[in-house]
Amino acid sequence: MEEQTFDVVIIGGGAVAENVAERAVQGGLSAVLIEHELVGGECSFWACIPSKALLRPAQSLREARAVEGATEAVTGDVDVEAVLARRDRLVYDWSDQSQVDWVDGAGIALLRGHGRLAGEKRVIVTASDGSETEVEARSAVVISTGSDPVVPDIPGLRASEPWTSRDATSVKQVPKSLAIIGGGVVGAEMATAYAGFGCTVTLISRGGLLDAMEPFAGELVAASLRRLGATVLLDTGISRVERNSEGVRIETDGGEPVVAEEVLVATGRRPRTDAIGLETVGLHPGDWLPTDDTLRIPGHDWLYAVGDVTHRALLTHQGKYQARIAGDVIAARAAGEEVSDEPWGAHVATADHEAVPQVTFTEPEVASVGLTESAARAAGYPVSVADYDIGWVAGAVVRADGYEGRARMVVDDERRVVLGVTLVGPDVGDMLHAATTAVVGQVPIERLWHAVPSYPTVSEIWLRLLETYRLDQRRKSRE
Repeated sequence: MEEQTFDVVIIGGGAVAENVAERAVQGGLSAVLIEHELVGGECSFWACIPSKALLRPAQSLREARAVEGATEAVTGDVDVEAVLARRDRLVYDWSDQSQVDWVDGAGIALLRGHGRLAGEKRVIVTASDGSETEVEARSAVVISTGSDPVVPDIPGLRASEPWTSRDATSVKQVPKSLAIIGGGVVGAEMATAYAGFGCTVTLISRGGLLDAMEPFAGELVAASLRRLGATVLLDTGISRVERNSEGVRIETDGGEPVVAEEVLVATGRRPRTDAIGLETVGLHPGDWLPTDDTLRIPGHDWLYAVGDVTHRALLTHQGKYQARIAGDVIAARAAGEEVSDEPWGAHVATADHEAVPQVTFTEPEVASVGLTESAARAAGYPVSVADYDIGWVAGAVVRADGYEGRARMVVDDERRVVLGVTLVGPDVGDMLHAATTAVVGQVPIERLWHAVPSYPTVSEIWLRLLETYRLDQRRKSRE
């Protein structure tokens, strides 16, 4: 068996893993990525990039049709073949050569194969031809293996060969009809994308739509999906699924069966930790990997985890944030430098807890950061909420005819800082970072008054939210 040694050994080669390796190398260490699929991982080839490529063309067409003067110029529909061709270009036809070139240029080593722990600071890599390489880490091993879709235990579902998110984003031919099980981000985004292709879409959720967000977000997105022609069945259970000559037949609780050509399961994720040797270091295969805020796994001073496997925030940008911190921490500890665990310091992933930004690319978009009203109240904060209709802002009026959107700001009345912001409307994702800065920086409300939004832009919503909050506080003081 061949043996190799590096300062940092990273099991996984996705975007998050690449960030760990880059920071470690910049800190003067050697690093190796171990990857058995495509370097660049889920986000680059099956999630973030291809899903947005599928969504954008139809959204652009609808945006043009929402402005009088442009509406008259739009005479055609989405060219689905061209959309899929553009998607293929953006994922380089599922070739990772450009990613491999970047890894090499960054001074990072790469081993192709399946990596599994074999004891403290040791990893065995099994290549596709069965050959094995033992890799030893001088400083740290980092687990960055991501997550897989969950297929719920519904009678007949697995035998029906359902799509998962990978199938939905890499499709070569759009089906005439698609049933989607799940009302989270993946379900809502794929319902939007496939409705835009002219596919007959039925979304089935045992709860609401986008339940983790402010309630009005799911309400507005559900209404939009219905306008696009999709059927949205909320608070609906499924008793059985079977594939037959008609396609897939889904028996719902107390309702008519849903029949579709294909069915997509979008009901959550599970960690890819069941075959990476966790048992050799006293951990349980298949579990999420809890970490401290320096991303180190408690009880193992050499073992770290970043990205989805930590279950801290299953978002690519948060995984990269964790990766940057972990790489810096590993380099600092290897150099004998002090590592502080103080919140918001250079070596702690504080933002994972109450300052996570997220954009859901539905129509309308949902952009949120920090805590929702219900989460803030559950955490014990003294809360006030300011709501405003984004369509009343001058920038929205000139942007599109019939602009529909809503905003909410959640404020800690005691410290008078913003705890969370949710924006729902066209292209609100591009406004989210201002809200993220306010939440992370804990900018006092009194100082935010001096951040004057340009006119006429949709960012004027900030002024209206602050005005609404001030009026609410004055009303409370008189009571």
